[in-house]
Amino acid sequence: QVQLVESGGGLVQAGGSLRLSCAASGRTFSTYAMGWFRQAPGKEREFVGTISGSGGSTAYAASVKGRFTISRDNAKNTVYLQTNSLKPEDTAVYYCAARTGGISSRPYEYNYWGQGTQVTVSS
Repeated sequence: QVQLVESGGGLVQAGGSLRLSCAASGRTFSTYAMGWFRQAPGKEREFVGTISGSGGSTAYAASVKGRFTISRDNAKNTVYLQTNSLKPEDTAVYYCAARTGGISSRPYEYNYWGQGTQVTVSS
């Protein structure tokens, strides 16, 4: 069982930055690939980025590539999402998720989810 707790969301102006964190419980954090997803009101949950257990592989949605960076610190059981050049369309609840195996952009392939953190970008 893995428990995930996100933090770092908030209100920011367009062009600003936020660093989201996701702290995980358990001793086998490095065996899980991690993903970040987001969901805006009235929209489906969408993939943002993913990172392998070792941190050696990452993948991003086209809409955030070049602006967002995912990283992890396995010694701290934490994965991060650095968000730069934020746009109003980035406004959503951001979720982290964990899965055994490799990186994936498919939310249904993730076994564990956090409760989410709200990111609001004003224009």
